[in-house]
Amino acid sequence: MLTRTPPAFAGDPGDTRPTALVIGAGFGGLAAAIRLSAKGYRALVLDRLDAPGGRATCRYQNGYRFDLGPTIVTVPQVFRELWALACRRIEYYVTLVPTVPFYTFRFDDGSTFAASGDTEAVRAEVARLSPGDVAGYDGFLSDSKKRYHVGFEDLGRRPMHALWDTLRVLPAFAWLRADLSTYDLAARRFRDERLRMAFSFHPLFIGGDPFKVTSMYSLVSHLETTYGVHYAKGGAAALAEGMAGLVRHLGGTLHFGVDVEEILVEAGRASGAVLADGSTVKADLVVSNADAGHTYSHLLRKSAKTRWTDRKLGRMRWSSGLFVWYFGTAGTAEMWPEVGHHTILNGPRYRGLVEDIFLKGRLAEDMSIYLHRPIVSDPAAAPPGADSWYALAPVPHLGHANPVDWTRQAEPFLERMQTMLERTVLPGLRDRVTESHVMTPNDFRDRYRSPHGAGFSLEPRILQSAWFRPHNRSEEVAGLYLVGAGSHPGAGLPGVVSSAEVLDRLVPDAPGHSRAAALPAMAAQ
Repeated sequence: MLTRTPPAFAGDPGDTRPTALVIGAGFGGLAAAIRLSAKGYRALVLDRLDAPGGRATCRYQNGYRFDLGPTIVTVPQVFRELWALACRRIEYYVTLVPTVPFYTFRFDDGSTFAASGDTEAVRAEVARLSPGDVAGYDGFLSDSKKRYHVGFEDLGRRPMHALWDTLRVLPAFAWLRADLSTYDLAARRFRDERLRMAFSFHPLFIGGDPFKVTSMYSLVSHLETTYGVHYAKGGAAALAEGMAGLVRHLGGTLHFGVDVEEILVEAGRASGAVLADGSTVKADLVVSNADAGHTYSHLLRKSAKTRWTDRKLGRMRWSSGLFVWYFGTAGTAEMWPEVGHHTILNGPRYRGLVEDIFLKGRLAEDMSIYLHRPIVSDPAAAPPGADSWYALAPVPHLGHANPVDWTRQAEPFLERMQTMLERTVLPGLRDRVTESHVMTPNDFRDRYRSPHGAGFSLEPRILQSAWFRPHNRSEEVAGLYLVGAGSHPGAGLPGVVSSAEVLDRLVPDAPGHSRAAALPAMAAQ
C-alpha cells in the first residue's frame, strides 16, 4: 500500500498556497474549486469519471452527441459570477441559447400548452385551455415571485447550518404557506387540472413529489419568467468544460479516472483522501461533491458520526429514480416540426402516477416523459439531417421495499416508452432509430454512486431542506465541506452552483491571501 501522495497530485513545490481537495468535478465541485481558488487556495479536483461535469457529461456515439444529464440552464448570472472571479466573460467561452417556448406540454387528451417568459402569450395559452383561469395565472405569478425572493435570493444563497437561520424565517414560511405543496398552491389558483399540472411539475425536474414538496419551489416559475430557459451549445458538458478551464486558469489542477475511497481524518479533522489504489492525498481542507449520502455512508465510514448515521440516512426520503433512453434517428431533422427542444408528454394520470413512483415504489404501466431534442438549438448534436434525443421518465428509486429489477424490466419499459412516443409525437419512430443507449437507476447507483440510484439525491421536502439538509460545513468532521445536490440548497444547476456560493461564505480566505495576488493580473476579456 502506498502511503504518500503520488507525484501527479503533489503540485508545484514552489506553490505555497494551502490545498483545497475537491472530490468530484460536478458543477458543485467545479464552482467550489473556482471560488476557493479566488480565495487563495490551490484547488486539486479528483473525479472517477473521464471528463468534468458529473452527471452533466456527454456520450458520443457514431456522430451523435447525447447529453447524459441536465439540459436546461436557468439563472445564467450564477455562472457569470464564476467567470468574473477569473476576470473573464462567459460569452467568450460558452454560448447559451434561449429556448422558446420553454417547454410544450402535451396532455393525454391531445391538448397542448406552451410555457414561455412572455406573460401575455402565456395568458393567451391559459385562456385557450381554460378562460376562467386567467386571473389565477396572474395570482400564481405573484405567488411565485414572493417565494423566489425568500427561497432563492435569501435562503438559497447563504449558509443554513445554524438552526436559528431556519427558525428566523418561520414567520415568512407561515405567511407564504410553505406547508402547502406545489400542487396545492397551483390548485388554489387554477381549476383546470391540466394547468394545475403545468404549474406544479417543477419539483419533478429535481426528483421531488409535487404533491409533497413545499410550495416554496413554485419560485421556479418566477425564476424562469425573469431569466429565461437556456441551452448551452455543446450541452451542459461544454459549460462544465468551461468551468474546468477556469479552475486551471486560476492555478488549480483536475485529475480524472481517480477513485476516492475514503476521506482521511486525523485528530478529528479532514486532512485529505485515500484513493482506491491505497495512496493518500493530503490537503488543508476537503470539499465533497460526492452525493451527501455516499459521503457519510462510505467516504466517512470509518469515522464516528452523530447526526448522519446509516440509520438516519436510511430514514430519509430520496428523490425519484430515472429511466433515460438516448437515441439517434436518421433523416428526421425536417420531420416532426411541431416537436421543439423541450416537450413534456403527460400520461393519463398525474397524482396516481406520482404516488406509484414516490410512495408505492411501483413501476406503473403508464408513464410521463420529458423529451429532449437538442438539434433545435444546436444542430451539431447529430450528423447532418439526423436527430439526437433523450426521453426521460421518472421511476421509483431502488430503496423501496420491493425494488424494480431493471435487469428484467428495462426492455419492456423501453418498449412502452417507444410506443408512447410513436403514438403521440413521433409517428414512424421505429423505422428511424439508428442509435440507442439506456440508463436506469442501476446506472445512477453504479456510475454516480447515488444512494438507491436516486436521480437527484435527497428529495426536497420541507423537513429535508435548509437546516434539515446536510450542511455545507460538515457537522461530523472539521475541515470538511459539502456541495452538490444532496447539500443545501439542493438539486438543479442553480442549486448546486449556489451551494459553492454558500461555501464561499464559510471557508476563510487562505492565510496571507489578497485577491490581487491570487488572480492573474489581466484585464477582463
